[in-house]
Amino acid sequence: MRPEAVALADGTSAAATLIVPDSGIGPGILLLQEIFGVNDFVLGKAEDFGALGYSVLCPDLYARLAPGLALAHDDAGLQQSLELVQRYFGELDEATRISDLVAALAHLCSLPECGGRVAVVGYCLGGTLAYALAGSAELDACVAYYGSGIADMLTSAPLVSCPLLLHYGGSDSYLPPEHAFAAVRAYAGQQNASVLIQPGAGHAFENLLAPAFANPAAAARSWPVTVAFLAGALGPGTPS
Repeated sequence: MRPEAVALADGTSAAATLIVPDSGIGPGILLLQEIFGVNDFVLGKAEDFGALGYSVLCPDLYARLAPGLALAHDDAGLQQSLELVQRYFGELDEATRISDLVAALAHLCSLPECGGRVAVVGYCLGGTLAYALAGSAELDACVAYYGSGIADMLTSAPLVSCPLLLHYGGSDSYLPPEHAFAAVRAYAGQQNASVLIQPGAGHAFENLLAPAFANPAAAARSWPVTVAFLAGALGPGTPS
């Protein structure tokens, strides 16, 4: 892992963490965090993608509010995260949020370790932002896991022209089932998009480090789909 500094449009900078595959170069993945910050789950996922041959950049989305925050998956961490994500959307306007994402994407693309195509992958908060970025920037693929804000952006569905994979839990207590069904309807018949709903899975089912959320069976089903999707959209890289 290597620290990076992303130059933002207003002249400030945000920290990010880069994971490079053993080959030294690979297709790029911009990996966007859950509400808990760039913590062990996000960095563990980055290592997983790196082992598949991708160069992965994890930007600190909270850099303007609480730089360096990495919270635990416990009740206290959840409460602090929920308060912070409200500040993120309340204090930062949409233009700033998108601009920061575009800056992180540009930084990833500028790195010599990033070769070829580039995708965005996001979880929870990051899933919402991954979808927003896919409607605002040139990308080769987008994977969004249980993004709570996606349903409110589905009017932009025609704007997301890159290959798109949306994951939802069928029993997500944080997202009404209608959110997933709305995505299914919005992308019905569009060959570039797939919406996958895991029956019986709740929110953040992919996070096996969070006992209150983890669903190993659903994660075991969804992960290979994501891996195959990215390999098809980006190329498989050079596995470590």
